[in-house]
Amino acid sequence: MTTVLLTLGRLPKALDLARGFSKAGCRVLVAEPYGWTLAGASRHTAREFKVPPPSAGKAAYLEALREIVVRDGVDLVVPVSEETMHVAHLAGMLPEGVRLFTGPPAEVLALHDKASFVRKAAALGLAVPESAPLGSADAEALARGGPVVVKPVYSCSGNGLSILRAGEPLPPADPARPMVVQRFVEGREHSTCTVAQSGRVAATMVYRGAVMSGSVAVAFERVDVPAINAWVERFVAEIGWSGFISFDFIVDAAGVPYAIECNPRATSGVHFWEPDDIARAVLEPGWGGPVRVRRYRTLQQFYACLTETQAAMLRGKGFLASLKSLVTTRDVSWDWRDPWPFASMILTSWPIIWQSITKGARFGEVATQDVGWYDG
Repeated sequence: MTTVLLTLGRLPKALDLARGFSKAGCRVLVAEPYGWTLAGASRHTAREFKVPPPSAGKAAYLEALREIVVRDGVDLVVPVSEETMHVAHLAGMLPEGVRLFTGPPAEVLALHDKASFVRKAAALGLAVPESAPLGSADAEALARGGPVVVKPVYSCSGNGLSILRAGEPLPPADPARPMVVQRFVEGREHSTCTVAQSGRVAATMVYRGAVMSGSVAVAFERVDVPAINAWVERFVAEIGWSGFISFDFIVDAAGVPYAIECNPRATSGVHFWEPDDIARAVLEPGWGGPVRVRRYRTLQQFYACLTETQAAMLRGKGFLASLKSLVTTRDVSWDWRDPWPFASMILTSWPIIWQSITKGARFGEVATQDVGWYDG
């Protein structure tokens, strides 16, 4: 039996992956700084381990993961979310024969770097917005020429992002926190999630936010945009990627998709696939599929959407539409054959809820704060 280690358990996508690998006949372990989580509550997870967060020390975090791999006979390590940038550094630390389902650390960080990614895609002739480092003459010229987006080179969930009107002064550059200035592209935002093996795309899901919590989607609608699929397929082939990889796009009025950033990890798009098919696409490098798509066109994270519905009621705007979406949309975590993760979600999510309350921040902003990569 193949033993799979998921390196995060708190998010719904971890639960989907745990269910998928279990249904594919694997023994599933979860490593998690919170100790008890959504995926850990599932009957499909054999055991969950508490590890120190990478924010408290990268070396200690990696060593804790390595110890689990050695002690419990792990065959495959699958990073789930923002911790991917840390987990990639397990390369070279694992016993012979243990697979790590992501790219080499230098490549992962180069894609996570919002400035480096744009340069890479532009060099391949793919559509990306003009971008320049904050503090450069090129950045000043971009800001004079039209609206721009300013965001940290290393960030997630829209943290630190701002949109400036044409001619509005740029913030001062801070060498300790490099930022990129990017031409603002008018259009609809789309997101993707791809699973790839050695430059071959096994499946790509294109979706867009249906309900937003700040800049983070908490309900999602899958859509068909062939131009986005073509963009992703070419990029993955050019860099020979293996692992999950995701992108955010803006599709302009002419139908041209501009990739605004890359996330070298899984995103919420995994919820639209049959979990055991995605597991097989990861487990078997030569697997030919197909990766089946679930019948639901729209999915939601129920408790996050409940919070947004309550907020809409207090604002007196959009309440009825939010309520209709809440009661008619399938939750990503619910499964009557595995009900405990959904039923215990308030308990397993309490560390995130408490931080959100005490810090006055949105759920999505604090959900990965202790595992994200925010420096070079």
